[in-house]
Amino acid sequence: MGKIIAISNHKGGVGKTTTTVNLGAGLAREGKKILLVDLDPQANLTQCFGITKPEATVYEALKGEEALNPVMVIENLYIAPSSLDLAGAEMELSSEAGREYLLDEILTPLKDDYDYLLVDCPPSLGLLTLNAFTCADEVIIPIQAHFLAIKGLTKIIEIINKVKRRINKTIEISGVVITLYDGRKVLHRDIEETIKTYFQEKVYNTKIRQNIALAEAPTRGEDIFRYSANSNGAFDYEKLSQEFIERHKEKKLKNN
Repeated sequence: MGKIIAISNHKGGVGKTTTTVNLGAGLAREGKKILLVDLDPQANLTQCFGITKPEATVYEALKGEEALNPVMVIENLYIAPSSLDLAGAEMELSSEAGREYLLDEILTPLKDDYDYLLVDCPPSLGLLTLNAFTCADEVIIPIQAHFLAIKGLTKIIEIINKVKRRINKTIEISGVVITLYDGRKVLHRDIEETIKTYFQEKVYNTKIRQNIALAEAPTRGEDIFRYSANSNGAFDYEKLSQEFIERHKEKKLKNN
């Protein structure tokens, strides 16, 4: 059965969507079957693959109007697209009974079809993110190597812990990915040490360096591997994908 992994940070500009896209593409290259779920009303994940007018989106699925119909991007990589209509979902669905379980009802039946379902959460801690945490097995938090990026982490940890106590007892923060990293800067190295002190072994050894190709790839509707296979961005996300797989192998062995 596949794992649902929420990729979340309520601070914008930390590389959340970039990580969802390129971790997903990297895992697909490693032979894993991946579903990317765009839960952000800005639909940046959808736009990263050049999808402008999807026939059915997460919005219709959440409202029960359409079945979720993933779109194949490349071999092993699929996306459940979003649209701006999702912006009104929090208000429209707020009176629904069991509103925090709506995404769970959609994604749980798909877990047998994929190895990993990566959910790109919006930069907020509202109803959509709560839905992601309710159905997720794990949460990965991308953190920019910047002082202000680590200041708001207490809130997201607090929300995840509340969800764990009240709704989803199996959810856990499984990883923290440092993004937009420049090892030449003392500040970035200091922030890395601060993050490691707090999250310890949860911090991925692979850091995502600042790389212009990562910003350019979405303009072509491509992941970093198709856009610039020899870039630092491609190298870093390939390493991250391999480390991700290795961590899950070790966890499976430990649980057995």
